[in-house]
Amino acid sequence: MSVYKVKSCDGYPFVMIIWKNLTMHFFYYFCRSKGKKMGITLLGIESSCDDTSAAVIRDGIVLSNVIAGQKVHEAYGGVVPELASRAHQENIVPVVHEALKRADVRKASLDAVAFTRGPGLLGSLLVGVSFAKGLAAALDIPLIEVNHLQAHVLAHFIRTDVSDTRQPKFPFLCLLVSGGNSQIILVRQWNEMEIIGQTIDDAAGEAFDKCAKVMGLPYPGGPLVDRLANEGNPQAFPLSRPNVPEYDYSFSGLKTSFLYLLRDALKTDPEFIAKNRNDLCACLQEAIVSVLMTKLRKAVADLHINEVALAGGVSANSGLRKAFREHAEQYGWNIYIPPPAYTTDNAAMVAMNGYFKFLNREFAPMDLEPFARVVV
Repeated sequence: MSVYKVKSCDGYPFVMIIWKNLTMHFFYYFCRSKGKKMGITLLGIESSCDDTSAAVIRDGIVLSNVIAGQKVHEAYGGVVPELASRAHQENIVPVVHEALKRADVRKASLDAVAFTRGPGLLGSLLVGVSFAKGLAAALDIPLIEVNHLQAHVLAHFIRTDVSDTRQPKFPFLCLLVSGGNSQIILVRQWNEMEIIGQTIDDAAGEAFDKCAKVMGLPYPGGPLVDRLANEGNPQAFPLSRPNVPEYDYSFSGLKTSFLYLLRDALKTDPEFIAKNRNDLCACLQEAIVSVLMTKLRKAVADLHINEVALAGGVSANSGLRKAFREHAEQYGWNIYIPPPAYTTDNAAMVAMNGYFKFLNREFAPMDLEPFARVVV
């Protein structure tokens, strides 16, 4: 098992934590009332992979969330790190400017800058980290580091208005699935997350993209597989479904099974993929979703937790969302599925994590460096 290394709440009992935060809130608002403004306003910056994003939140409510994608990688069938970092350099200033503009917030009104420190592509992270440091230093406001994976989990606490109160209750289980990660996380508190299961090889998103590539589909293949799968028969072709111990995942065997299916069929029919593309996508999606849900179902039953959340880029997949709703109906789960805008890499989730840390006075030093992999 792995545990995210996050700071505790100083060992206080829960009641003391609440009192500490209430006291801090009162002091903060009292001081602000003597100055120019009220409320806690944060800028979030996300640059872990190939999306440059900036968001503004005030008192936990999102005012803007701007994302700039990078089309340059499509020609290469995957993200090219050097091209990604160059695109971030071009996008970071206009994206932050647009986020502030849409939120109708001036730079001088910001109380802190939250940024993704890692994991991710090191060159991409350096762009966001450097920009955040420069802006925080120029405005003389605190800097808040955010773990990208924790931010995905905390996307469930993003609110768009004060009436938006549907959030998971602690403790809850979160299935985090993306291009680089497939994890089951036990979330005891916002800053206490334990990875109880994860992939031992490829992630679910990688399996989607790599299998799409061998079918000749453009990058990113996952969304296109999802669309084509809706027109296909998920039982048309048998695929291997590896089963590793406990709550861990493995998708390399499934990917190999898919590759061999195509190889053998193409020997007798060169048009096999073109004739069966919808069915192939449907079978691939059904197999991946089945593997994901089998382990999650085991975790829910073993831990007796029926608060279950979904997060990460693959959480936008319609087949996975349907499986979540079916499990909620069949097993009595209380499920939480984020809006599509908060499934991919976005700065709103970074700002939300930063907001929790701001309330807990967890600020980062100026000399910290980004990290490419999770420290466990």
